[in-house]
Formats: sequence, C-alpha cells, structure tokens
Amino acid sequence: MVATDKVTLLAEAEWHERRRAHEQRVFAWTGTHQARAARGDKHPVHDFLFEYYRFRPSWLRRWHPGPDVVLAGTSAREFLHWPEYHETDGGIALNLATLPRRESIAWILNLLRVTAGRPPAFACFGLHEWAMVYRQTPAEVRHNQWPLRFPPDELARIVEAQPVRCSHFDAFRFFTAPAQPLNKIQPTRATVPEFEQRGCLHANMDLYKWAFKLAPFTPSELIADCFALARAIREVDMRASPYDFQKLGYAPIRIETSEGRADYEAQQRDFAERSQPLRARLIALCERLLSAST
Repeated sequence: MVATDKVTLLAEAEWHERRRAHEQRVFAWTGTHQARAARGDKHPVHDFLFEYYRFRPSWLRRWHPGPDVVLAGTSAREFLHWPEYHETDGGIALNLATLPRRESIAWILNLLRVTAGRPPAFACFGLHEWAMVYRQTPAEVRHNQWPLRFPPDELARIVEAQPVRCSHFDAFRFFTAPAQPLNKIQPTRATVPEFEQRGCLHANMDLYKWAFKLAPFTPSELIADCFALARAIREVDMRASPYDFQKLGYAPIRIETSEGRADYEAQQRDFAERSQPLRARLIALCERLLSAST
C-alpha cells in the first residue's frame, strides 16, 4: 500500500486479500439467508435486514474500496464494468464525477450530524413493536405465525400503562391507528431530522441504510460494519418485542417489568456508543463526496 496526496495505491495482492476477507465475512450472513430463501423458510428476525432495507445479498457481498483508492494490477480492470470506475494514474479508481445527486448526500450528512450531536434518549423501552400490534386481531398481526407473549387485552394494558415515546418516523408509521395517538410525539417524514437521536435502536440500525445508499462510493468494509451493528440491534429489538421467539433461541427482554426495562436501557446505551464511530466514518465520507462535487 502506498499513500500519496491523500490517494492510496493498493497493490494487486493487497486489494485481492481485502476483497476476499470482506466476501468471507459477509457470506456468514448472506449464505444462511439465501439458503433459507431457497427452502422457502422465513426468519422473523434476520430477514428484516434484507427485506426492509432492500439491499440484495449479492450487493452486500460486492467489494468496493471507497474514494481516493487506486487499485493496481491488470485484474483491476474488471471494475470498469461498473460505470462509477475509470482508469487513472496507477490503476483503476472510483470516478467521483459520477456521484449521485448532491442534495441526497447533503440530506444524509445533515441527518448524521444532528443525530450525532443530539443527546440520546433512553425512555422508549422498545414499545414501538408493541404499538405495531396494539388492538389488532390475530389475523392482522405481522408475524402471526409466531405466538405473542400475552393475550391481546393484556398486551394493550401493558402499552397503555407506559408512556410511548417513539422518535423514529419509520417505526412510528407502522403503529396501528389506535396506537398512534398514544405516542408523545408525532414524527413525520419531513420532521425526521428534528427527532432522530442515537438512543433509538432504529436510528442506529439505519446507519446501514445510509452506508449502502452511498454505494459503491462507501468502502464495503464500512457497509459490513454497519450491517453487523444493525444485525445485533435487530436481535435486541425482537427480544424486547411482544413476540415469543424462544424457539429461535431469543430469550425475551421483558420490558413489562422494571428489570426488563433496565436491561433494555443498558442495551440502548451500548448501541448508542457503538454507533458513534460508524456515524463519524459516514459523516467523513459524505463530507469527502460533497467536496468532490463542488
């Protein structure tokens, strides 16, 4: 590896090894998902990361070095079948002139900055998943092939007994109609930057979304790091839900109890800290991309 004037030249063997390590890491996630899909099996916890976020497993496996990296060697020419790459001094690199809309990058950057700077909140206790099934019939429940831990009336009583404080619009919009008025705030798509905060599990899961939306300009290792965090958060999110996933090996976080709420808050605080370095890397990436498009 040779770095000059903020451009890193990767020798052929070096970038081949980085690509191999990324593909091997990611296959541990995508391989099991694709095997389930081939059998027609559904996983209520992990499928979300591919179905909701809609970034294909093959795209997650694909390796890209990110900006300001030149890939040396004749085999680097294979990257030229992507329109975002071009030939440059010493090899093949991303062509920043092919960047997507500047407005989109600027919006993502602003959201990341305000989320990083806003004090985290830890009092929601995962009630968003409960509000998504509040006052629903068994047929209406999203994962109705899995049992709920409480009958509908008891579940409703638990929701009504606690303040509902969901700040994340993309969770709030899935609340049932009777549950939405119970929320202390009423976020909208337009007000996302006003309410997003890093104590929210879904705000931290969405780092994966912002990372892949900037692909192929996002280094693939950063996308994978964000996916790994999102996967860990998703498991906690579903453990704190009203569903009973013990047959899948997920012990419930019983947020209906004081002990469960304390456990959930501890998990929130850990994710809030773990998210910050990833958020900082995404901020730096957005700033670099915007500097190239001015």
